[in-house]
Amino acid sequence: MTIPHHRSLLPVVLALLANGCVGQDDQTKAGAEQERAGLDPAPVVVLETNHGRIVMQLDREKAPLSVANFLRYVGAGFYDGLTFHRVRPNFMIQGGRMTPDRQRRTTSVPSVQSESENGLKNLRGTVAMARTRDRHSATSEFFINHVDNADLDFTGRSVEGWGYAVFGKVIEGLDVVDSIAAVPTERWGQHEAIPLDPVVIERAYLRESTGN
Repeated sequence: MTIPHHRSLLPVVLALLANGCVGQDDQTKAGAEQERAGLDPAPVVVLETNHGRIVMQLDREKAPLSVANFLRYVGAGFYDGLTFHRVRPNFMIQGGRMTPDRQRRTTSVPSVQSESENGLKNLRGTVAMARTRDRHSATSEFFINHVDNADLDFTGRSVEGWGYAVFGKVIEGLDVVDSIAAVPTERWGQHEAIPLDPVVIERAYLRESTGN
């Protein structure tokens, strides 16, 4: 499966990711490359789930690396058939790693540098990159904020203050997010709040600018 609209950006983004040292100047360069390439500054991704449709508008201007990373996974069909494997009401729903039979789908794509300093806040309905305590460790996992989560925002360049990089927002389907957030969950091994019945992303795709 190809990735409409942003294939020409991939060499730039991959070079930045492989470098392992991406700052605000690099993000500005990536944004300039996108503008020259005539890319949609606000691409729309649709998640078709077994609870309904979630439509997300991404922000290439504020989070060019995170958006390119996410669209690469979308275009490759990586998210198709995965689940929201961590669901915490009044906090967030997280997906992008686990299959319905609770197996991990692996990836060899390099991690993406954190863009949490971009000024976007973890407000209800925003989409952000999940990561480990390493601020630059995000790969395929993402989460949708169920409520305003100011404690996830960037406050400083420290382990506790780096925050989580927002790169988009839900523009349709917040009721679906609410529905998912309400599902019964359990602890399973080292995993907390995993749905008893899988919440499946049946298909994730980039919506053309003409809509569908």
